[in-house]
Amino acid sequence: MPKYLSQEVELSRRHNDILSQRAVLLRQMETHLENFKSESESCREAYCAARVRNQTLLKDIELAERSLHGKTLLKFNPDVVNLETCYWASIEESIPRWEHFLLGRTHSPVGVGKQKHGVQKQNHHQKRKADDKYKDQPPPTVDSKVTLRHNKGSGR
Repeated sequence: MPKYLSQEVELSRRHNDILSQRAVLLRQMETHLENFKSESESCREAYCAARVRNQTLLKDIELAERSLHGKTLLKFNPDVVNLETCYWASIEESIPRWEHFLLGRTHSPVGVGKQKHGVQKQNHHQKRKADDKYKDQPPPTVDSKVTLRHNKGSGR
C-alpha cells in the first residue's frame, strides 16, 4: 500500500502542476485575445480613417480635374485644337508602318528621312565652304556687295 500511496501523491502533484500550467496558459490566452481585440479595433479605426481620407482626396482630385479641364478648354485656341486633332490622326495613320519596328521585328521605316537628312547636311557643308571662302575679307557694305557680286561673276 505504501507503493500505491507514493504513486497517488506523485499523480496528485503532477495533476496540480498540470492545473497550474493550464491556469497560466488560460491567462496568457486571455491577455493575447485582449491584445488581439485592441489591435484589430485600432486597425479598423485606421482603416475607416484612411477610407474617409481617400474618399475626400478622390473628391478633391475630381474637383481639381474638372476645374483644370474647364480652364484648359477655355484656353485652347480652336486652331491649336485642330492641329492637335490632326497630329493624333497622323500618328494613328502611321502606327501600322511602325508596329513591326516597335515590336522589334524589323528596322526603322524611316529610310527616306535619313537620305533627306544627308542631303541637308551636304547642302549645309557646301554653304559653309562658300562662307569660309570670304572669312578673311571685311564684312560687305552696300558698295562692296556690288563689287563682290561682280568679282564672283568675273572669276577673280
